Amino acid sequence: MSDTEDNAFMERAIALAIQGMEGGHGGPFGAVIVRDGAIIGEGHNRVLSTNDPTAHAEVTAIRDASARAQNFDLSGTTIYVNGLPCPMCMSAIFWARIDRVYYACGPEDAEAIGFDDAAFYRELAKPPAERATPAIQHTASLPAARASYQRWLTLESRTPY
Repeated sequence: MSDTEDNAFMERAIALAIQGMEGGHGGPFGAVIVRDGAIIGEGHNRVLSTNDPTAHAEVTAIRDASARAQNFDLSGTTIYVNGLPCPMCMSAIFWARIDRVYYACGPEDAEAIGFDDAAFYRELAKPPAERATPAIQHTASLPAARASYQRWLTLESRTPY
C-alpha cells in the first residue's frame, strides 16, 4: 500500500467521523476496512443513534465489511481509524482477524475531548473478581456449562472460528 493510498483511506475514516458526529449519531470516530486496495467496509460511531454502547466506528465497519464479504473472517484486511481503538474494538479487530490497524489520534487526544480508555485498560489488567464490575465464576453451573462446551466439539455443523 502506498502512502497516498494510506492517506486516502485515513481521510475517508476522518470524513466518516465528522459525518457521524455532525449527524448526531455519536462521537467523532470513523473507520474503513481495506482489502487489496479497495474499501470493503466502513462505519462511524452510532452509539447515540442506536442506543447501542457497542456501536463504535470499528465495530460498525467490521459489521459492514463482514456483511459485504459474507464472511466473519476478515483476514487479509487493514483497518484505518481516526483514533486508537478502545479495548472492546481491539478485541473485535482480533476476532475479525484483521491484519493491521492504522490510527491517527492517540489516547491522549481522546482523553482531551472526554473519551478516556485508560480506566478500562486498568480494569482489564485486574483479576476478574477484583474489577469494578466483578466477574464471579458460578461454580454450581460449571458441570452443565462444560457439557455445553463439549457438545460444541461433537456438533457436525460446527464452523470453527
